Amino acid sequence: MTAPSTNTGAPDRRGPARYLWWVIVSQPQRIALGALLGSVWMVCLTLPPYILSRAIDDGLRPGNRTALMGWCAALFGIGLLNAWLAIMRHRTMTRIRLNAYFRTVRVVVDHATRLGAALPRRLSAGEVVTIGHSDVRVISQTLTVTGPGVGAVIAYFVVAALLLSVSALLAVVVLIGVPLLAVLIGPFLGRLQGAETAYRERQGTLAAILSDLAGGLRVLNGLGGKGVFAARYREGSRRLRDEGYRVGSSMSWVQAFGLGLPTLFLAAVTWLAARMAAQGTITVGELVAVYGYVAVLVLPVTFLIEGAYDIGRGLVAARRVVDFLNLAPGEWESAPRTEPVQGPKEPSVLRDPLSGVEVVPGLLTALVSTRASDAADVVDRLGRFAPSPATWGAVRLDAVALDEVRSRILVADNEADLFAGTLRAAISGRCAPDEEAIAHAVDAAVARDVVLGLPDGLDAPLDSHGRNLSGGQRQRVRLARAILADPEVLLAVDPTSAVDSHTEANMAAQLRAARKGRTTLVTSTSPLVLDQADTVYHLVDGRVTAIGSHADLLAADPDYRRLVSRGTTEDDQAEEQRTAQRPTLPDPAAEPSHEALR
Repeated sequence: MTAPSTNTGAPDRRGPARYLWWVIVSQPQRIALGALLGSVWMVCLTLPPYILSRAIDDGLRPGNRTALMGWCAALFGIGLLNAWLAIMRHRTMTRIRLNAYFRTVRVVVDHATRLGAALPRRLSAGEVVTIGHSDVRVISQTLTVTGPGVGAVIAYFVVAALLLSVSALLAVVVLIGVPLLAVLIGPFLGRLQGAETAYRERQGTLAAILSDLAGGLRVLNGLGGKGVFAARYREGSRRLRDEGYRVGSSMSWVQAFGLGLPTLFLAAVTWLAARMAAQGTITVGELVAVYGYVAVLVLPVTFLIEGAYDIGRGLVAARRVVDFLNLAPGEWESAPRTEPVQGPKEPSVLRDPLSGVEVVPGLLTALVSTRASDAADVVDRLGRFAPSPATWGAVRLDAVALDEVRSRILVADNEADLFAGTLRAAISGRCAPDEEAIAHAVDAAVARDVVLGLPDGLDAPLDSHGRNLSGGQRQRVRLARAILADPEVLLAVDPTSAVDSHTEANMAAQLRAARKGRTTLVTSTSPLVLDQADTVYHLVDGRVTAIGSHADLLAADPDYRRLVSRGTTEDDQAEEQRTAQRPTLPDPAAEPSHEALR
């Protein structure tokens, strides 16, 4: 399956406000249409009170039936227009929100892809999920201010102008009263934003704990640590609940003021207009119009309050997104400070000066280390997932454009994730190969029994992380995916550690055949794998101490022999003790001793 061709452009990562502005200017025509429809709709809401006042003063009071019917028809027409404007405004704003939603999802997913294997080291899976779901939704909701929010500001001035035609005093009251409402609600909005920030941070922490708990449940059960993590999760849930109460408390005050203060304001202006009508300063129709204007003004004021609330939440969410987009595994992952150079055109040697390992093109190279982490560190440096002076041919690896490195050098991690979907999708990855290529990769990874063992074969669904497969089956699926990708250089970390000896020997032979003439590096301590390697590097404390074939190192390097043998040092010592305790039998071919002749 190919990714959509939509180009989101480069997001502005200099701050949350700049990011929100980038989301807005990324769809200028739709934003302009939403602001226009929202403004016209909001302004048209002020017309019914004016038409109603004319119907009273020109038709109802003088008894002019024709004028009354005309103004009633105009009122009906403006009602239909408002209904159509409301529908179109809602449709446009829905498109704006969806565009912002999927645009942010796309930049988050793209950056997660660029981080690749380094992402779990920098951020938990739960936090990424929270950003990609909760924060993205909040950001999209914030863009509502570009439609009804703009319209609310325009409607505020239109109502003030209409009231000015009735009474300068009423217009002044409205012009001063609405900003006063904003001043009164401002502190509660600031408090709400602070509570939202604390809640969001704790929510991310709790999601990380839940992800760790779910992902390592079997291991935790075996170690007896499930209760510890469960207690930690319960404590985190309690704290999150308390933060949620703080958010709810602040939100309740904002909503109460958002609804209550405009209503009180309406009552005050209506009372003032009623006194003016009783004194004969304004007509009855104008009194009705004033009431209608101020009643309509409640809606823009509510939109303004909600808009301020949405902007506060949007800034909190955008800050989380920007922090994520600014993540980098390290200086070695970011673009080089100088213009990136092109990698070697022909297959070339990969060298790691820190360890002394050299991966020769076209050969199967193996790393053996007393500590598995040392071999994994070498792979990280050769795959450009860790800082190092590693070279690729005549150039430094970190000087080559990262995209080129990723397209030509593949690190096949033994713990790489398998996403939910079909087995075919898990093996294919981003490729779209034919059935023959998939079958070849499956056979090379000795995974044919995995395919045959599932009800629908390659179309069988896989659970997240491949949990409906055994550890050995997952390992073979990962190897099939790496073989199918057919990179110029394959760096495989312990690709056979979870299978039995017979399957391991078959996998090693098939891997050598499938990668014949291609550059391959594997880390392993299995003699079945090492026997297939052209060159074996023995690492001690992260440095190469011996180089040769598996057979040569077995003969010449005792430390290597002890490391790759199936027995342990303790087993060898126990065997020596048992041998020493056995009774010694006489050798029939030996000369009889003097004691025996007596």
